[in-house]
Amino acid sequence: MAAVTAPKQDRSRATRQRLLEAAVSCLAEHGWAGSTVAVVAERAGVSRGAAQHHFPTREDLFTAAVEYVAEERSQALRALPARDREEAVAGIVALYTGPLFRAALQLWVAAAHEDQLRDRVAELEARVGRESHRIAVELLGADESRPGVRETVQGLLDMARGLGLATLLTDDTTRRERVVSQWARLVGEALDG
Repeated sequence: MAAVTAPKQDRSRATRQRLLEAAVSCLAEHGWAGSTVAVVAERAGVSRGAAQHHFPTREDLFTAAVEYVAEERSQALRALPARDREEAVAGIVALYTGPLFRAALQLWVAAAHEDQLRDRVAELEARVGRESHRIAVELLGADESRPGVRETVQGLLDMARGLGLATLLTDDTTRRERVVSQWARLVGEALDG
């Protein structure tokens, strides 16, 4: 019987994964208003019923999608090479200027106006923020027992988020490269000084 169950579980996991990826894509491309369960199900190539089997409500689907985004961001951060600080800073900024951040931002904006989302997204964002900070500390080799280091790392994450917001409206790659270079110097001085 286990041989029969395993393929069904594998198909169920694959369907769930397709739904999460489709939800992230829809949020990034169409925002909250244009992202419905039906649109996500169609993009994932599954029926609306199958989508609702995995995620009974729209809020369940998109909260799970942002949680998926958060885990993807964490994995991407952990995978960054720790060769030098400028590469680390550029990698951190890249996470906040890509489609994963764009999708998360759409859900944050929706949560600001949707009571049923607000608490779930706020709790998730607090957890993601703590994890991002912890990984950035490791990646930068930061010693948070030194005064100002914790704030420097948090400032870097806040700056990266701001650059991610700017990227929503314009392609500011050239300016962003200069900012990343300057921030890498400032981070280096704060962490080494």
